[in-house]
Amino acid sequence: MNVFLRLTLTGIILAASLVAQDITQYAPQFIPQPGPVTDQPYAPQALMPGGIVIPVWPADSAELNHERVHEAEIYEMDATVPGRVRTMNNVHNPSIEVHRAAKNQNTGAAVIIIAGGGNKRLFVGGESCDIVSYLFNYGVTGIILRHRLRADGYVAEVDSVNDTLQAIRLVRKHAAAWGIDPQKIGVMGFSAGGEQASGAALGYPAFDVARNQPGDVLAGVSARPDFVSLIYTGPSALTLDPATPIPTDVPPAFIASATYGEKRHTLWSIDYYRAMLNREVPNIEMHMYGNGRHGGGISDRDGIPFGTWEDRFIDWFRDLGFLQNPGLPTKAAQDIAAQVSAQK
Repeated sequence: MNVFLRLTLTGIILAASLVAQDITQYAPQFIPQPGPVTDQPYAPQALMPGGIVIPVWPADSAELNHERVHEAEIYEMDATVPGRVRTMNNVHNPSIEVHRAAKNQNTGAAVIIIAGGGNKRLFVGGESCDIVSYLFNYGVTGIILRHRLRADGYVAEVDSVNDTLQAIRLVRKHAAAWGIDPQKIGVMGFSAGGEQASGAALGYPAFDVARNQPGDVLAGVSARPDFVSLIYTGPSALTLDPATPIPTDVPPAFIASATYGEKRHTLWSIDYYRAMLNREVPNIEMHMYGNGRHGGGISDRDGIPFGTWEDRFIDWFRDLGFLQNPGLPTKAAQDIAAQVSAQK
């Protein structure tokens, strides 16, 4: 029997044995599960392997609803992908989940990722977990934020934004331990998550003043994001009130959306961009795609240009110096400093 025939027969036998094998005995592994309910504040669980999960508020914080803080989060699993959490809600003990960059390619940059969901739920699968994996390829630490939701009885414009600002302070406080450059910490918000991201960019000065108290363990740590990314964003405070104060050192922003049939998110993106443009804020970049739809996170989108928005973000991120080695001043920081100095 020649070698080719022998290899072919071996392949056929192997294939037949695999077909005959009962694979139902092999269950999916590492399925994320909500933590148990106790009389203590709920302990949020990692959505992805290796996540470092920390509540953003101290257990005795007046910010928390102590009547509900012990309740478990509710996961909605993907119906066809075992182990993938599609959405979640019932967040009463907000948290961050840190996924560190690999040491040999770490840029020191960190992105706090805020999923959308209409302030009713968090689409953490496509708009958080997938983003962590993408950013890892570029030496960027991905951090998933689980903030309180309007559907669970909170005021999104206040409570959710406060969770975001507190998360920035917490990451900056522990930046050295996680290999993060404290001058390279920003936020990326999708849809309703963009409301929290823009809220952080506009609201951090008042938050810093209010929280700089002796009893605050993060007193003196700034909540200012070093950059903001708004992806098919919800409305910012500037949409609701164009006279909303803009901080002198408001961070640079990357904005991307599609001009699909439902135009609200397009207009909300333009509102933020126009306000920054009128203030001559440096390094504001916007991509408005003619073809696309709302949502989708990072996905190919059948090959249309909107399916590459994340690559345009990386272009912008690299251009501003966030992908260079840790400790080096970024172009973003230098340009903001020059603008602030010129306004004095």
